[in-house]
Amino acid sequence: PYVRGRERSRKPQDIIDEIRDLGQKGYKEVTLLGQNVNSYGKDLGDGYLFPDLLRDINEIPGIERIRFMTSHPKDLSTELIRVMAECDKLCEHLHLPVQVGSNRILKKMNRHYTREDYMELVSRIREAIPDIALTTDIIVGFPGETEDDFLETLDLVEKIRYDSAFTFMYSTRRGTPAAKMKGQIDDNIKKARLQRLIELQTEISKDINSRYKDKLVEVLVEGPSKNNDKMMSGRTRTNKLVNFMSSKECIGELVQVKITNPRAWTLEGIML
Repeated sequence: PYVRGRERSRKPQDIIDEIRDLGQKGYKEVTLLGQNVNSYGKDLGDGYLFPDLLRDINEIPGIERIRFMTSHPKDLSTELIRVMAECDKLCEHLHLPVQVGSNRILKKMNRHYTREDYMELVSRIREAIPDIALTTDIIVGFPGETEDDFLETLDLVEKIRYDSAFTFMYSTRRGTPAAKMKGQIDDNIKKARLQRLIELQTEISKDINSRYKDKLVEVLVEGPSKNNDKMMSGRTRTNKLVNFMSSKECIGELVQVKITNPRAWTLEGIML
């Protein structure tokens, strides 16, 4: 809020009308974006909240997949988890930024939850949606972060076992309280910690993706692969990037792909 200003919610009907128009034009997937989508509607004052919006969008003809980001752990409600489990078009993927695994640093970040709160939330999500893929954001080197604080982050990553993570070194942002905090971390320490985190997450991602070997997945074809224009590329409902041989005629279609070569960050397969 120091940088972006206060949250504002668009009117529900405007969003629904826009997505209905996309469905009529042949679009199959929509992503709802917000700085914190979980708090959608709270400023409208009529009791219509994010789970209500998702239920309404789930009924729109033509739309096959619904995604949303970014979720703040402190606002992810039991009702939202229920809607994610019940609505067939909501994809089995959730981006849930944790930032760090240390309660001391979470408090300094003003995140309003503890690592225990976060892990309990993940447990409830996985109980309701067993096949869900979880991704996150993690920052290393926040002002005052000690080696023990960082080890708590590594420990949380090992316990949660994310499908993937966006990892960052803390950098000062003008106008934020953190920019004025004491205990700014040396860049060399931040780089070393980031590398350790990346190595750990890579091994976890590799292990999770290895379970896709010989599995049949539904892929929404987006276009040619960035690394090989003879191959097509698309994503599963769990947001896994899949590359496979096919013609451009399948772009925009939902196809079945058998995974033959799972890697840490991508899957390769054969379209059936």
